[in-house]
This record gives sequence, C-alpha cells and structure tokens, in this order.
Amino acid sequence: MKKWIVKKSDKEISEKIKSESDISLLCAEILAARGFENAAEAAKKLSVNELFDPFLLVDMREAAGVINNALENFERICIYGDYDCDGITSTAMLYSYLECMGADVIYYIPERCEGYGLNENSVRKLAEMGVKLIVTVDNGISAIAESKLIYQLGMKLVVTDHHQPGEMLPDAEAIVDPHRADCPSIFKNLCGAGVALKLIAALEGGGYDTAFTEYGELTAIATVADIVSLNSENRYIVSRGLRLLENSERCGINALIKKSRIKFPVTSTSLAFGIAPRINASGRFGSPTMAARLIMTDDEAEAEMLSEELDKLNENRKKAENEIIDDIGKKINEQPELIYERVVVLSGEGWHHGVIGIVAARILERFDKPCFIIAIEGEEARGSARAFGKFSVFKALEYCSDLLTKFGGHLGAGGFSMKTSDIPEFNKRLQQFAAESFKIMPIPDITADKVIMPSEINVENIESLEILEPFGEGNSQPVFAIVGAEIIDIISLSGGLHTKFKIKYGNTYFFALLFRHSPDEVFLKNGDKADFMVTMDTQVYNNKKSISVIIKDYRKSGLEQKKYFAAKDAYEKFRRGEALPDNYYKKICPDRNELIPVYKAVSIGKNSLETLYMRLVSENMNYCKLNICADIFEELGLVKINRFTQEISVINGAQKADLNKSKILQQLRNKI
Repeated sequence: MKKWIVKKSDKEISEKIKSESDISLLCAEILAARGFENAAEAAKKLSVNELFDPFLLVDMREAAGVINNALENFERICIYGDYDCDGITSTAMLYSYLECMGADVIYYIPERCEGYGLNENSVRKLAEMGVKLIVTVDNGISAIAESKLIYQLGMKLVVTDHHQPGEMLPDAEAIVDPHRADCPSIFKNLCGAGVALKLIAALEGGGYDTAFTEYGELTAIATVADIVSLNSENRYIVSRGLRLLENSERCGINALIKKSRIKFPVTSTSLAFGIAPRINASGRFGSPTMAARLIMTDDEAEAEMLSEELDKLNENRKKAENEIIDDIGKKINEQPELIYERVVVLSGEGWHHGVIGIVAARILERFDKPCFIIAIEGEEARGSARAFGKFSVFKALEYCSDLLTKFGGHLGAGGFSMKTSDIPEFNKRLQQFAAESFKIMPIPDITADKVIMPSEINVENIESLEILEPFGEGNSQPVFAIVGAEIIDIISLSGGLHTKFKIKYGNTYFFALLFRHSPDEVFLKNGDKADFMVTMDTQVYNNKKSISVIIKDYRKSGLEQKKYFAAKDAYEKFRRGEALPDNYYKKICPDRNELIPVYKAVSIGKNSLETLYMRLVSENMNYCKLNICADIFEELGLVKINRFTQEISVINGAQKADLNKSKILQQLRNKI
C-alpha cells in the first residue's frame, strides 16, 4: 500500500487560469494544483515551440568539425551505440545521416554480454576494420581507459552522451554532454538521441529542419523510452515526434506500430508500452542490431519479418520475467524473513540478466521496498536495483563497493557485478546501510491532482485534458482520487491476469481496470466501499467515445494511513528482532478476545492481510497486532499464509490448538 497525497487547488487561482484561457475548469484545477498561478505561466511551460541552438552544447562545434573533416577525407567512421532503445535509435539516426551524406560509415552496438559502453575487445576490432574515428552515442562519458586505447591504436574519438560525467573525462577530440559542468546549454535533460539530433543539426550548420523531418520520430521514441523529464525541449521533441509518427515513412516503425496494435493517434503511453519494450527486447533477448536494422530498412518484407522477430523476443522477455517472479514467490514463502528486511535482496541461478531490472521494479511495486535482484552465473553474478524516495541506489552500492567488481547508477536505479560468494555479505551490508541511513524507511507515495466528483466524470471533461499532453516523466498524466465509491461487480479479464471493477460513484456508474492483479488477489467484494487512485482517458469503440479508467492504487474506505504505516513499521521491526519501545509490546500483544474475531474473519473465505485489517480496524485492531495474530495462527498450524501474495486462509481439518503454547505469544508476554 502506498502513501496517498491528494492535492487541493486554490479555487480563485483555478478560476483565474480558466478565465485567461479556453481550457476547462477541470484542466485549470490540475494546473493550479501543480503550482501554476496563471495561464501565461502554464503556457510557457506547456507550449515549447522550438529547440535551442545546438551549438550551445559544449564541444558541439568541435564535434561537427571533426566529423565533417572525416567525411570529406572519406575516413572510416564508426557510430558506437548502446543496446537499449535510446542507444539503438541514436545509432540508427547518426549512421543513417552520415550514410546519406556519402560517408564511409559503419555502426557497432555491443551485445548485452559485452557490457555497457566501449570495451577493449570492440575497440581493437574496430581498429582492425580500418576505423579512423569513433563517435559514441548514449555512452562514452566514463570510457577513460578505452579512450586512451583508441588513441594508442591511431584512432580518434568524439563522445556524445547524456549521462553524468565522473571526476575525469575521456581523451577525445570533443565531448558533447549537457551534464558537463562547463556546458552552457540551457536544457540539460536530453536523452542520448536528443543529443544525437542536435549533432545532426550541427552537421547541417545549426538548423533543425532536416534533422527533425528525418529523425524527429526516432528521437521522440527514445525520449519516452529513456524516461527523461518531459519538459522544455523534450516536450517539444515528443509533441512534434508524435505528429510525425502519424504519417511515418519508415516501414520498420510502421510495422512495429502495427505489431504493437497501437491505435491512432499515437501517444507517449503507446510508445512507452508498445514500441519501446519491443526495441529493448532485441538488446535483452536477441541482438540490438536486429532493432537497428528494423529502424533503418526500406524493405517492407524485411520490416514485417523483423517486427515479428522483435514481437517474439518481447514475448520471451515477458515469459522470462514471469518465471523469475514465480521463482521469487517460492523463495519468499520458503524464507518469509526476506520481505521483512529493510531492503529486499533476492538472488537466483538461471535468472536472465536482461530482465532483472524489470523484475526489481515489479518486486518494489509489490512490497514497497528498495529491491536488489541478482542473477547468479556460476562464480559471477550480475544485479539490478530499483528504489524510490530518498533511498539512493548509487549510495547503497557505493557503501558496498569493496564487494563489487563493477557498479553504477543514480538515486532510483543501478546495476552491479560481483562474485557469487559475496552475496550474503552484500545483503548484510545493504541492510546495515539502510539501518544507518533511515530510522524509518521511506514510504512510496502516489499523488492525486484532485478528488474528482461524480459530476465531473464525463467524456468532454476528460477529453479536455489532452491539452496537457504529452505525458511522461516530469509531466505525469493527471491522477484523480475517487472516495467512497461502491463496488458493484468484480470481473476477471485475460484468464485472471487482470481485473475489471464495475463501480458506482454517487449517481455515476463506470468500469475501471486493474492490471496485473487477478480477482483472487483483490480480496474486495461486491458492496464494499472503496477509495481509488485512477487515471482517465477517452477511447473510441464502434464510433462512440467513452471514458477509460485505470486504477493506480486502491483501498477500502475509512483507512487511517498514518496509523497503518506506523504499525507496519513496528511489525517489521518485531519480525527482524529489533527492539521496540517498552510500551509498544502491550499494544501489539493480542489477548484471546482479540484473536477469536481475527480467526473468525479468516474463516469467512479468501482474504489478504490488508483486507482483514480493513475489516477489523474499526474494532481497535492495528496492523501490527493483526499480523501477529496471523503469525500465531500459522505457528499453531491453524492457517496458511502465502507471504508473496499475502493471502491467508484457514487450514481445513486443523486440530484445536492451545494459544498458550505459542512461542510468539510467550515472547510478547515476557516483554510486557
């Protein structure tokens, strides 16, 4: 469960924004809730009409000069990319441009097994192929040793990147990176393809006409895929790129749109969940050159064949992801203590390292904790981490750096390599870092722009929000809180993979979709009053417009989240064997009169621990005490708890048990 934050806009400011523009009141309320005070201020951020001069980027003039010189002298140039969507599209863009200009150009994208960025083997291979100039896209800023080797082998290097530089910069003719401390560029949050687009514009003398006409759609795909902030120049790139995608002349992209079943008009969400995963799948389960070929092909038959292959690779990715999740579910039920640690650390053999980052994100989402997933490959292991709030993955890895052979990352994500034998110590060190850094671990939150009223839920109102698009990092799709709605029906979708609710909200009825949760996992029932955090969009079916509602989070109405999170923290500390304040033990130790109603509630049918809490909270049952009741019943063989799904059920035919024989109960009584 996440911490809910519901914004409330200033009524006067909302009405002022509406009066100064032609937007709806709902849209004006969202803008006011996001801190805008007038229409002009909102328009300035939301209506970006051009890109800044490419030569504002440090070393851009030098980079263009070196590349143009190599082009004129017909020296062999290699565009060196990366195996993710940003790196693949960047490579395709710059390679295609230089090829059209008549350059002797090749491209090289390392396979995932080679690791990220430049490496010694590939550098030597390129030298043997007669390459005279290497131009990196979406990598290179940290290639200190490799850059020296490039010059030792008689080649030159131009770096274009968007990652944070270290204390040292590589040897190069030019290093174009907006995050360089000495870079005077106005906007810093470009992705690798955004930097490549600006390089192409610089090679054109500074104008964007050719660059954007030819490569704007690819830049938009990469910008969305790389989850960079969608404001300023990125907002312009995605807005204009989406329009270009409507009439794309790239048969590879058109084939991918068709294969992804994307409906027009194309949105940033379509790119994020349709196009980007399939391009990324080539780097995870096949070869990134496959996606590069698809992007650049002019042959419709080849485009169809390659898009089919990428679609299959994406299905393989989903399968591998789900297999790891299933494996993790078994591990957690065998070792429940894993999920009560401050940080969830899980490792396993045979886990595909190409999807462990996605798995880490899913486990974080399920247990609301920083998550480190490690794929064991013999004596070596590779890991990926995800976190939220103030918990820094990079600082956590830095704390354990003596145990790691390689690591990198930032606040919310990171990757690392290590010896398999060091995993136990690594786990211990991470828990130590978390304990030293946080008395109470960060709680993930979800923010609603407002509580939406039943009367505001109509097609015209929701359609009016399109003016805020494109949505993405830094400009999220509006989230609405729905409070006190009644569940009319709960419907299984896709064989139980997803759930659809029929909801009555005031006098308004609508359906809402909950993805990746089966009805069995929902544990709510018809007639329950519930609160929801949702996004809303319009859709067209049989030429009729309707509202699509997607559930981001939900809970039974009446929950006091402050008490819930405090009790959850106390329970986890108890499970870890940490000392609690003396007065806590009396509060969390259940007596017989409290245990009986919990057992009766479990006996009713399928329940989750959170649902039980929602049912019993009115009976002075805090979340910590409830979980201890469940633990006592499990200890005595009366109930079964699936720690991965949090489902609890009575064991049929279980023998009566003497509560006084519970070691958990004895331990608590001794503490009082």
